[in-house]
Amino acid sequence: MISYAFYRGASRLASPALSPLLNYRLSRGKEDPERVGERRGEPGRPRPEGPLVWLHGASVGEALALLPVIERTRARFPEATLLLTTGTRTSAEIMGNRLPPGVLHQYIPVDLPGAVTRFFDHWRPDLIVWTESDLWPNHLMEARSRGIPCVLLNGRMSARSWSRWRFGRPLVSPLLEGFALVLGQTRDDTQRLRDLGAKTADCVGNLKHAASPPPFVPEDLARAKDAMGSRPRWILASSHADEELLAASVHRSLKPRVPGLLTLIVPRHANRSGAIKARLEQDGLSVALRSDGWPAPDTDVLLGDTMGEMGLYYRLAPVVVMGKTFPEACARTGGQNPLEPALLDSALLWGPGMENFTEIAAGLEAAGGALRVSDRNDLEDQLAQLLGSRDRTAELAAAAGAWARGERQVIDRIMERLAPFLETACRTPDGNGS
Repeated sequence: MISYAFYRGASRLASPALSPLLNYRLSRGKEDPERVGERRGEPGRPRPEGPLVWLHGASVGEALALLPVIERTRARFPEATLLLTTGTRTSAEIMGNRLPPGVLHQYIPVDLPGAVTRFFDHWRPDLIVWTESDLWPNHLMEARSRGIPCVLLNGRMSARSWSRWRFGRPLVSPLLEGFALVLGQTRDDTQRLRDLGAKTADCVGNLKHAASPPPFVPEDLARAKDAMGSRPRWILASSHADEELLAASVHRSLKPRVPGLLTLIVPRHANRSGAIKARLEQDGLSVALRSDGWPAPDTDVLLGDTMGEMGLYYRLAPVVVMGKTFPEACARTGGQNPLEPALLDSALLWGPGMENFTEIAAGLEAAGGALRVSDRNDLEDQLAQLLGSRDRTAELAAAAGAWARGERQVIDRIMERLAPFLETACRTPDGNGS
């Protein structure tokens, strides 16, 4: 079993590999060359005076879920600086357009002692708000050693992760015990977190229910609808390889039965779009990229290769199929968050692999707002029915929207539990280290 002492020692030994690692990631386009120093713990900007609350979300979904917390904290404590960290280029680009004015963004440093120490020495947070399951030992133990209170919101611990962490209990238990407050995403998540060391973990609901619908540019939506006209269409959202091939196969089968059919595919990682386009064209499909404009009348597939336009894509297609849910096409399933399209009254479909969103998926299915399909052939059959019946599509869409909006009060319960920590941190005259 791995203890924190062993982990810290190993991470010290690994520190010389940081520069080669970052250089490799730079060569693969996974790091921002203008901001790679932040991954070494080197600040990208000065620390403002006064109290500072640091919030962390690993990637896009976690960071977007924090927006309601950020907005409410800003409104109640305008004197405090809010710092959001994420770990991916995609999340940085999207949050750059979504964060309220004055909220700072930095990349989280790699979890090596030197980088972590530099980050803490510069930013000196008064409160740390972590989300979900991105538990970096050196970061969390550094906060503990400095006496900085930490809160875990929307804590997630899947059955698969729990099974792995049981063998790393000497490492994970001190991390979870160090949180002053742990709020689990679901009852099952909360119980698993308790089992691993978060003895006071509680569940007040899933923070993702509090999200607002994704934004869009009305002029772009109008132009897109003009280009697409009355063509029937559906979208595969946040796809992973090789779900695009599955969608293309379904498109070819449906096309004779659904005249004018247009399939929209939005890959989870937009940098894959060129390769996807080439592959689908090899299979005889006419493919357009959103970055080149809008589709021609004979386009089969529109690839959403732009950042920050999910709100636009969802508003263009009445039927949304969630990616990362088809084990026959995708190496690892788990699903993507269906709440954004649900809030926009989309009829929802997904494959068997929604294990990362079990409670949300079950709620939408029980409410009659979503259908779980068993495989590619079942997907084709369900799409044929929905694309051929506006009434059935509208029925599913209305149920999805009603259920999604009915859970949004969760933000009130979360902020009530977070309030004492914010009061203490933000009412400090000069902040933790200012």
